[in-house]
Amino acid sequence: MSGSPPPTGGFVRRVGQFQATAINMSQMCGIGPFVTIPLMVAAFGGPQAVIGFLAGALLALCDGLVWAELGASMPGSGGSYVYLRQAFQYRTGRLVPFLFVWTAMLFIPLIMSTGVVGFVQYLGYLAPGLGRTSGDLIGLGVIALVVVLLWRGIEHIARITAVMWTVMIASVVLVIAAAATDFSPHRAFTYPAGAFDLTSDHFWLGFAAGLTIGIYDYLGYNTTAYMGAEIKDPGRVLPRSIVFSILGIMAIYLLLQIGTLGVVDWHRMADPHDVASTSVASAVLEETWGRGAADVVTVLILVTAFASVFTGLLGGSRVPYDAARDRVFFRPYEKLHPRHRFPTLGLATMGVITAVGFLIGRHTDLATLIQLLTTVMVLVQALAQIVALTVLRGRRPEMPRPYRMWLYPVPSVLAFAGWCVIYAYADKNSPGRHPVEWSLAWLALGCVAFLLWARLEKVWPFGAKEISEEYTVVAVS
Repeated sequence: MSGSPPPTGGFVRRVGQFQATAINMSQMCGIGPFVTIPLMVAAFGGPQAVIGFLAGALLALCDGLVWAELGASMPGSGGSYVYLRQAFQYRTGRLVPFLFVWTAMLFIPLIMSTGVVGFVQYLGYLAPGLGRTSGDLIGLGVIALVVVLLWRGIEHIARITAVMWTVMIASVVLVIAAAATDFSPHRAFTYPAGAFDLTSDHFWLGFAAGLTIGIYDYLGYNTTAYMGAEIKDPGRVLPRSIVFSILGIMAIYLLLQIGTLGVVDWHRMADPHDVASTSVASAVLEETWGRGAADVVTVLILVTAFASVFTGLLGGSRVPYDAARDRVFFRPYEKLHPRHRFPTLGLATMGVITAVGFLIGRHTDLATLIQLLTTVMVLVQALAQIVALTVLRGRRPEMPRPYRMWLYPVPSVLAFAGWCVIYAYADKNSPGRHPVEWSLAWLALGCVAFLLWARLEKVWPFGAKEISEEYTVVAVS
């Protein structure tokens, strides 16, 4: 982890630049834009919904630069856990990294569960008679299959991911190409009255909802940061994989969003009884190239959705491993598979939580699930990590930084402001669901769990603080 050869029985650096970027892009794209375009249109009330994707891209890029500097400086497994541990150990011991792992074990699999919900939605286009119970069983089967496929060595997973990334690109390109053949500028760029009224509360409420949906669509740009101990030459590969994947997906999303709005009337997307509200990409293909082409692309979208869940659980399952190894989480999570060297309990636990989240999303609605998972991750990951970057620059100026944030601290300030907007408007955008209250309750429960754990382990506040300043040498391939 500090540049020396990996310890016996630890991770091996086998993931290169193309595979790292493919892992991020597969997780970012996935089923997200294919199910959230109608949600974005409903939030803004018209085709001006493209603003949401632009705002999400800006927030993702600013936040991605935070991840890039931290990941290049501290390329260990666990992502945010590693960064928070190093930054906040001086004042609060292991509290902040413990709380991160506590929340990550919830929000990472919830993100994966939205992909499975989208998978079942698009499957409903191919099988219109698919009932709720049948859909639930199929979704649970998909999650089980993902876990089985991940139960192997990282070198095999990297090759599988590259293939699925190719399928993802093909599905998106086909939808964009189909939209271009029957694109109507009038349909795409005719906005309702007051669409850009910046003095209206309705605009800012829609903007906050759109920003939440937009950043959800870009989530995954940090997947390789969770796999820092498995990335070749992480000082170069990791920042590039983050920036390249964000810029690539941004271009894809804009073409996809504008192209879709130019083919399918936005009123159809807002109608819950119309197929365009649940399978908008299939509706685009049906309108342009016919039902047969729509069926083929729908199958590709299903593969894309599967790929996003696959790569998400791949990276997320590494989070509790590093924490447990450093005695900041439950010790059984530090065990690796004796042959394939992956964290078995982390993968199994997140698979189960993904299944639970999938059932919650199926029996409520996708927009609510997105709002809940986004709100949960704001405090302990997004905002805390931005603060951690500033803290480490002040406390650890000697730490090698192969990549330093461009225009520091402007991206940090913009990212912090964006996440605050998402959190501040969460309750208004989910009336009756109380995502802010639920996130605070989960955080409070995590504090109680930490105190109980700290008492057993005899660490701060029931023991001395243990300061460990690692990463004094850049990790190399």
